[in-house]
Amino acid sequence: MGGSVKDVQSKEELSTVVSHGKPVILHFWASWCEASKQMDLVFSHLSTDFPHAHFFRVEAEEQPEISEAYVVSAVPFFVFFKDGQKVDAMEGANPSSLANKVAKVAGSVNPDNSAVPASLGMAAGANMLETVKEFAKQNGASQKETISTSGSHVPVEKRFKQLVDSHPIMLFMKGNPEEPKCGFSQKVVNILKEEGVNFGSFDILTDNDVREGLKKLYNWPTFPQLFCKGEFLGGCDIAVSMHESGELKEVFRDHGVLSTETKGGEPVASSVSDSSTGLSVTLNSRIKNLIDSSSVMLFMKGKPEEPKCGFSRKVVEILQQEKVKFHNFDILDDDEVRQGLKVYSNWSSYPQLYIEGELIGGSDIVLEMQKSGELKKILTEKDIIPKETLEDRLKNIISSSDTMLFMKGTPDEPRCGFSSKVVNALKEDGVNFGSFDILTNEEVRQGLKTYSNWPTFPQLYYKGELIGGCDIVLELHGSGELKSTLSD
Repeated sequence: MGGSVKDVQSKEELSTVVSHGKPVILHFWASWCEASKQMDLVFSHLSTDFPHAHFFRVEAEEQPEISEAYVVSAVPFFVFFKDGQKVDAMEGANPSSLANKVAKVAGSVNPDNSAVPASLGMAAGANMLETVKEFAKQNGASQKETISTSGSHVPVEKRFKQLVDSHPIMLFMKGNPEEPKCGFSQKVVNILKEEGVNFGSFDILTDNDVREGLKKLYNWPTFPQLFCKGEFLGGCDIAVSMHESGELKEVFRDHGVLSTETKGGEPVASSVSDSSTGLSVTLNSRIKNLIDSSSVMLFMKGKPEEPKCGFSRKVVEILQQEKVKFHNFDILDDDEVRQGLKVYSNWSSYPQLYIEGELIGGSDIVLEMQKSGELKKILTEKDIIPKETLEDRLKNIISSSDTMLFMKGTPDEPRCGFSSKVVNALKEDGVNFGSFDILTNEEVRQGLKTYSNWPTFPQLYYKGELIGGCDIVLELHGSGELKSTLSD
């Protein structure tokens, strides 16, 4: 590597560097990814152009603990830190965006001059710009390594599913159980042997299509990957945690994988009573009645006013934020329901949220659905909460940040000169602001014109009140009043 790029060897090393407060830029890469290799050159030049920042590389598959911590699902992937905090992230191979984001956290190339406007994609120095030009010539290079989901790849996905379902317990690993090729795979193999279960395995180093396809299909960027009866359990850290807590043995038992258990030295057959769920008719009916007892039903640890785990608390908070009335069941009070529901739903952990009898998922899925707006959409479609009007939506977007800019494009890549000018004025005055790209939503674009009685964009708001468009913002900026206007 040129410049001053270093390879991260552990999560602890990264935490130490970040805690010092200096700008840190992290590049998650993979040796097999062409886009990673190209962006590595850009990354190296940027480390020369910005000598006051720390530039680190992480080989995503070799450092799964770090990759999982930053939810890396494709490479190249970049994470930006400043003052000890993560401030931004970027996926894909876009040299200009990378340069602008680096400049944003690391400051100007020349301390005596501000960086060239971000909208021009020229925040870094000559070395980097030359590399960008070379990169742009290579039209064949992909922007990021992902797997196509077009119809032509359906047979490949079927192959993945067949592999996953080929054994009740299936481990996708580096190497084989007799000769693991990485420490994480070795750990999971040892755990499965300690659990006393038979399992199948697949060496992902022998087939890159399977290797990359599984990452995309199950949205998990690293290996090993452990499956039970077709259900994805997780990687090394999750397997270790479940093994140490006894949860892994419960999952295997609930799915009928442990054919016998020992009690007092004598084998005891695991009971399977129902052909569809493995549950008795009585328990099956009881669980269904509990699920159907409310339009929104949460099976959790503890009660809403006193959750017994952080994941349950998070889902309760989300439902309260969405102003949803819901019923709950404390699975800590009834082990029969606790174990039976795992089998009934084919979901091995808690909390579990159901809407109109349908399993939505656990805390991670519910949180992601809230962020994307999917949760509100489902609740609205099922008439559980009233439909949000366009005016309500506009008010919510406007109030999502004290200073909110409705523009064409994004602050890193404005799509019109007027939006670019407003972005630059706000940045020059050191104003933190949120933004909304009106080109991505025609309903918001047209609705806001009526709501604000202002026919053009950009539009700048402060604490819910319209400040104005480009001319007014530039006038306030020129007179030195912009910052004070946005801080009263």
